[in-house]
Amino acid sequence: MSSHTKALQPIEQRRQDLLKRLAKVFKGEIKRRKDDLLRYDWSRQARPSQIEPTGDWFVWLILAGRGFGKTRTGAETVRSWVAKGQARNICLLGHTIDDVRRVMIEGPAGLLSVCPPHERPTFLPSRGLLQWPSGAVASCYSAMSYEKLRGPQFDAAWVDELAKFPKVSKVWDQLMMGLRLGKRPRCVVTTTPRPLQFLKTLTTQKNVFVTRGSTFENNHLSAAYKELMQTFYQGTSFAAQELEGQLIDQKAGALWTYKMLDAARLPATEKIPPLLRCVVAIDPAVTSNAHSDETGLIVAGLATSGKAYVLDDLSGQYEPLVWAQKAIDAYHAFEADCLVAEVNNGGDLVERMLRSIDQSVSYKALRATRGKWVRAEPVMALYSKGRVVHAKHFKKLEAQLLSYAPEQESDQKGGQKSTDRMDALVWALSDLCLVHKQPEHKKLTPKIWFV
Repeated sequence: MSSHTKALQPIEQRRQDLLKRLAKVFKGEIKRRKDDLLRYDWSRQARPSQIEPTGDWFVWLILAGRGFGKTRTGAETVRSWVAKGQARNICLLGHTIDDVRRVMIEGPAGLLSVCPPHERPTFLPSRGLLQWPSGAVASCYSAMSYEKLRGPQFDAAWVDELAKFPKVSKVWDQLMMGLRLGKRPRCVVTTTPRPLQFLKTLTTQKNVFVTRGSTFENNHLSAAYKELMQTFYQGTSFAAQELEGQLIDQKAGALWTYKMLDAARLPATEKIPPLLRCVVAIDPAVTSNAHSDETGLIVAGLATSGKAYVLDDLSGQYEPLVWAQKAIDAYHAFEADCLVAEVNNGGDLVERMLRSIDQSVSYKALRATRGKWVRAEPVMALYSKGRVVHAKHFKKLEAQLLSYAPEQESDQKGGQKSTDRMDALVWALSDLCLVHKQPEHKKLTPKIWFV
């Protein structure tokens, strides 16, 4: 080997070593970029309810429980608008400026976290601005200082926790006045619902797309957390609102309250005790067509303790033969003592309908001689005294109870509002606790139901 060749060996070796190191760095960079693509690829991670809807909507209203992923959805939507060039002047609106910064911008699911490094905006806290490399700008606003929305113009907006705003309609009006830039300005609203009239009205608007979601949809939440939430709150109005994202309604002056219904839940650790009596109550619909009211069908029983247990709500919009069959089936399934039915409208037809299916049933016709409020008030009093227990969460029944206010019995057309489930409940509990008197000489054998 010549001396020249020996002199070149170290250089060649260094070149090979350098190429290996560069290949390793390049390979690592490729892996990092692939990981980034997966990490920041929202389409791979999002559930269908978190994907921006199609269609010609102006507001995307996301009503969902805590932990659903509302913040991530809002941030990803804004990121998508900026990346596609659909938004350049954005409004970020929260309850307070601190909420905007802490949750919407710097939070673990905020805008700084969801944007990949090459797209990540620069946050200027002193100016309340986010500036993207593309030139798009987002400005921070607080619902507590909503007058500052006067003047600025936007082509997009993200509103977080709208239901927390103290003057929500005034804040919304100012935002809408400024959301006027571009050919297709849009707004995404992420909030846990509250029973606000403004929110109820917003859900009915033609240009508003509503998405509803539950805490339990998020598979990234720990199983222990989900189990804890279900154990402590399942079946309560708190869970319906804060976890299930339901927009529950309680009218001013309503006879029943959330507190009453929450107190009426059967604890998870308790079972239905032996029952002395059981009835199936029917409040039949007057007509049978697509626009008919529902037929109320409630099963309830009376325990030796004097408490009444609401066992099932089988109400629905049925044809006469269908509701009659359902009532008969419930009568036998729960080993009921009697079928009770309100007959002001149906007269003897109700009994004939039932006996055409089963002649052997015990039946009692009930006729309303007092107003609905007068009949309902004593039953409400049973709830207030803790004498009524719901075997499970009857969402539609409880919604009627919470929406029934005596001074609001008539709807806008002047007719009576449909409260068929509530009416059947009133008949059942009245017969069990307020009307029926058991003969002293008759000894009753308690029965046990598994619901």
